[in-house]
Amino acid sequence: MRRQFTANYKKTGSWYSAWVEEIPGVNTQGETLAKAKENLKDALLLTLETNRLLNAPKRGQKIIKEDLILTISRP
Repeated sequence: MRRQFTANYKKTGSWYSAWVEEIPGVNTQGETLAKAKENLKDALLLTLETNRLLNAPKRGQKIIKEDLILTISRP
């Protein structure tokens, strides 16, 4: 499955801050832009996996799943 997110990077002092625009709480930093990008991918993967585990159906519980597709225009 392929998903697309918006990564943001900002240099603060000698470090880079990084966050994913669409998912609150997915943020990190790195001493270089390359390290910040690597760390952000790790943070996003960990967050998605954790959310999947935390929201797994309990025994006997029925969950309805479907794809949700949005088209968002940027200003």
